[in-house]
Amino acid sequence: MLEFIKPGTFIDFMKYKWYFITFSIVTSLIGIGSIAIQGFSYGIDFSGGSVIKVQFAKTTSADDIRKALEPIGMNNERIQSIGAPSDNEFLVRTAKTEETMKGLSGKLTAELEKAFGKNGFEIRSVDMVGGAVSQDIKTKGFLSLVWASLGILIYLWWRFDIKFSIGAIVATLHDVLIVLGVFSLLKIDVDLTVVAALLTLIGYSLNDTVVVFDRIRENIKKQESPNYDLAHIMSLSISQTLSRTILTALTVFLVIVALFFLGGEVIHGFAMVMLVGVIIGCYSSIFIASPIVLFLSNKTK
Repeated sequence: MLEFIKPGTFIDFMKYKWYFITFSIVTSLIGIGSIAIQGFSYGIDFSGGSVIKVQFAKTTSADDIRKALEPIGMNNERIQSIGAPSDNEFLVRTAKTEETMKGLSGKLTAELEKAFGKNGFEIRSVDMVGGAVSQDIKTKGFLSLVWASLGILIYLWWRFDIKFSIGAIVATLHDVLIVLGVFSLLKIDVDLTVVAALLTLIGYSLNDTVVVFDRIRENIKKQESPNYDLAHIMSLSISQTLSRTILTALTVFLVIVALFFLGGEVIHGFAMVMLVGVIIGCYSSIFIASPIVLFLSNKTK
């Protein structure tokens, strides 16, 4: 079996808990501040609008496309090159739909024909989401996160005692908050794929935390004296499971990196959540969940 950490290695993780808790508090506050001040950039799933995929016969630029669409008031839209540069393929994101602008597809096609010629481009796809539908999707998407978190709380309460349950929940919420803060700071679109990724992240982060907690519980049962050092047991348990944690995280990380760079625009948000989440999930299992249990225990040291 491949081992990243030599068997018997002991690292006193709890010795450094305050450094990492301070780091988490600062990064969480930055994320909360960004969310409060500038909010999120929502994809069309949540904000409504249209995404038009266009491929051009010759090399062009986003500025050329904006200039061509200026007569119909679409010169400030988000235009993004996708695929290889030689593909000359672009995504045009706009808040306009057929509901808000009659004949949107026809007008867009007409203006592109004037600028690039009838055979100079091909509209590959047009995806539209109305305002009422997008609001319903957004509400249900975020409710799914709330219900998932509540279900996790109930499960952990049943499996562990209250101290472990609180530690796992806080660590999981910490992971979600950090990821959402990154999305807000970088103004990355939040859509249904991002919500799906957050639900996946919750499960991944929780699984890693439960593995550590199980080992802590096993090591506590081995103690003959009731006056054991819980901080030492936690550091020992994390050290014993660290190789497994690294292997699992590395395997998932390599797959997500491949999805991020090769999976295309559709799953870019999903991959971004998981890239950040895998790292943060491992970190929180060690430096957030366990210290919280330690603080809530009578054996804090």
